[in-house]
Amino acid sequence: MKDDGKIASIRKYPSPNSHIRLDEITYWSNGLRVKGLLARPKAEKPAEAMLYLRGGMQSIGMVRPARIAQFAMQGFVVFAPYYRGNRGGEGKDEFAGDDRYDAVFGVDVLKQFTDCENVHVYGFSRGGLMALWAAILREDIASVVTWAGVSDATATYWERIDMRRGLRRVIGGTPKKVPERYDDRTPLFEIKKIKAPVLIIHGTSDQHVDIEHAYQLEYCLQDAGKFHETWYSYGLKHHYPPALNRETVRALCGWMKGKRVEENK
Repeated sequence: MKDDGKIASIRKYPSPNSHIRLDEITYWSNGLRVKGLLARPKAEKPAEAMLYLRGGMQSIGMVRPARIAQFAMQGFVVFAPYYRGNRGGEGKDEFAGDDRYDAVFGVDVLKQFTDCENVHVYGFSRGGLMALWAAILREDIASVVTWAGVSDATATYWERIDMRRGLRRVIGGTPKKVPERYDDRTPLFEIKKIKAPVLIIHGTSDQHVDIEHAYQLEYCLQDAGKFHETWYSYGLKHHYPPALNRETVRALCGWMKGKRVEENK
């Protein structure tokens, strides 16, 4: 649709960091008004842009202002979609169904606040699905980072007993009844279309997203001849300890910037 990615409204949002400005953005995606949070350093206009794709489903795992401000402090304009159906947005969360376009068109939102031609994409947990789809469906992605990221929707259903009821409701059945709907949400089948470098971060003892998601993604990227790196942390779970989390954020942001320079040489 011609309005996809256009901004419908902007509302200033309370920021937990005096150096970062936050705004809640309402934008168009597939004819729906969807919301997200934008973070910008006040001191200067950043040279880099990041699409931040949250984990969880519906209200679980919602975008946290302090988290995207943390990334903005690393020198990025950051936009984090809530995904459709959340926080007053229209439509419904589909767990990487048509709501993947909320990520796709989120790139267009970001470009209205930066001069960057290419945008970095970061996905955490369920956001890993969204990040990979954004890189598959767009050609202006500079790099992709998936941290504790889901890569296989079918595996998620069988692994997460606590999520099965919600997934059946959102997707419309189990993988046995509607396998094609789970396959359609799984980016591994289309990984050859990714052009951007990919960084995979995962703890080997992740209790929410099994390390096999990372291993499968690594295998598919390698098989397709795609540039990728892996940062596996032995014994770590879904959420890293605070100090290591901060260190990893700084490191992955440096990786994004460094790979962008390398790719543009």
